[in-house]
Formats: sequence, structure tokens, C-alpha cells
Amino acid sequence: MKKHNFFAGPSILPQFTIEETIKGIQNFSDTGLSVLEISHRSKEFIAVVEEAQDLFKELLKIPEGYSVLFVGGGASTQFLMVAYNLLNKKAAYLNTGAWASKALKEAKLFGEVVEVASSKDKNFSYIPKGYEVPADVDYFHITTNNTIYGTEIREDLDVNVPLIADMSSDIFSRPIDVSKYDMIYGGAQKNLAPSGVTFVIIKNDILGKVDRPIPTMMNYQTHIDKDSMFNTPPVLPIFSALQTLRWLKAQGGVEAMEKINIEKAGWLYDEIERNKCFKPAVADKNDRSLMNICFVMAEGYEELEKDFLALATSKGMMGLKGHRSVGGFRASTYNALPQESVKALVEVMAEFEKNH
Repeated sequence: MKKHNFFAGPSILPQFTIEETIKGIQNFSDTGLSVLEISHRSKEFIAVVEEAQDLFKELLKIPEGYSVLFVGGGASTQFLMVAYNLLNKKAAYLNTGAWASKALKEAKLFGEVVEVASSKDKNFSYIPKGYEVPADVDYFHITTNNTIYGTEIREDLDVNVPLIADMSSDIFSRPIDVSKYDMIYGGAQKNLAPSGVTFVIIKNDILGKVDRPIPTMMNYQTHIDKDSMFNTPPVLPIFSALQTLRWLKAQGGVEAMEKINIEKAGWLYDEIERNKCFKPAVADKNDRSLMNICFVMAEGYEELEKDFLALATSKGMMGLKGHRSVGGFRASTYNALPQESVKALVEVMAEFEKNH
């Protein structure tokens, strides 16, 4: 049976990435060795890192003056590294979900933190609007896509302070104006690679402005100076990330991805709106994520939640169960998810409605 992978992360990867990674595990770059056992300082692996950095810059049109880093520790380690390196006196945070809340919590260890707005009052089911970012903060931090709650900031914000963005789950899903950000970071296990590597895009001149000493491994300058090779980087996930970047370029880049992602999300949201058995978890269409589409049973059908999940599972749908804090269902429609998987889910939803 054909499997349709809607897991939120780790999540679906392009088949090309999986196949090329298998080849690299068996024989990396014609060395006769596996990428699992190659030195990270070998010329063959350094070439992998350099090509991956170059493709990041090409696909996202990253301007001069930025560095692309590959580090370990996940986005959760970045929550504290951001504040360690950049928060001197005060920082501002937009609280739009679980990960934004965790980033804010870490920052409070290093200085004053202003929560400019929060959507916690409605279980993070919307993106706050009309807030003001204080002019005297060291930076403003946002989380662009909220995997648990299905909301997304799909525009590049204009603010007069350094802008920092966690783009773990929507990087490469749409074009972004990197020049509006001083730093973009994210765990790779949603739109890029297996878990284990974290990407950081950082404007070089934002560093060196805090008063505190920074431990060597926590200092972004360390990783810039050593070109992500200060310590052994996550070799296999970086190799897989390179394959995904090559695949993205072959698909037509982020512009082509955005067009496909809008189409996929449109099919699914239209069916959720049409189908009497379901309703969207996010009411405002402008706030809805293109990456994580959350929906629940409509009023009067709540007791059928397990029945729908059982039907979907029997049809090869994997990972549809919603996060425990929201309930219902979550279909993650990352770049690598084929259009046919979304169409298959829509058909299952229509079949369920017909049966009830």
C-alpha cells in the first residue's frame, strides 16, 4: 500500500535525498568509504559543506555579509545561543506558540525580555497584529511557522531593530528577503534533512556587541571563524541536506515550491471548509500555515474523531493525529510531500463525509 507521510517532524524527505544518502552511506564520493566513517576534515566532506553553503545562498538569495553555519543541538539550543550572543540589555519576543514560548523563556536568563504580543489567550490559534516593537531592544524574535497550532507568518516583517527568526518548519517553502533579517535559524528535520543538524544564517556585523564572555561553543563567531568545523559537525545530516538543496534547485527553487505549497494547502483547506464533518483549527485564512494544516471534527461529529483516524490510517495516511495540546488532526505538507498525497487525503475526507 502507498504510504502518505504527514508527520510534523522528523518528516518526509524527497525520495532523491533518501536515495542519494543511501549511495553516500555505501560509497561516499568514490572514496570507497561510507559518509558515516569519513573524516569531516577530508577534502571530499569539506566540498559537501561548501556546496551546501553556496546553495543556501543561491536559493535564498542571501546578500553579502552573512554567514551560513551548520551546527548541532537543534533549534532548542539556538534559543539560548541567540540570547547569549545578542541580548545585551533587552530583547523583544512575539509569542505565537510552544516554541516561541520556549525561546522567550531561555532569553530571560540573559536580560530583560519584552513580550510584545501573545496569542496564548486563544490557544495560539492566530497571529497577533497591531503590536509595537520597542525601539531600544537589542533584537526582535519571531517564530515564523507554528507546527503545533497551524499558524504562520508568511510575510517578511519591517521593523527598526535587528530581526531574528526561527524558521525551522517553513525554510525553503517560499521566497524570503534575507536582508530584512539579522539572523534566521532552524532545525533541519522538517524541510531539509534528517534530525541532527541546525542551520544558522547570520549577519556578521551583529556580533560582538554584548558585554558578557561567551563560552567557545556557544559563540557564533567561533563557528564563523572555523567554517562550521570547530568541532565535528553532524556529518550525515549535512550530507543529506546537500541532496535536498540539489533537489530544490532542480525543482525550480523556492519560487516553484511556494506555488506548489499554496496549491496543496488550498486543496486541503477547501475540503476542510466544504466538508460538514470537519472545521479548520485556525479561523483567519491569512494566519493559516501552508506547512502544518490543523483541523478538528465539526460540531456534532466530535465522537467520530477516532473513526476518521482509523479510516485514514487504513488508507495509508501516516502521522495525521494532532498534537495533544490541540487535538484533532494535523497534515504536514512540507516541500517533499507529493501533491498526490494531499489529493488522497481529500478523497478520504470526502469518503468519510459520505459514510456519515
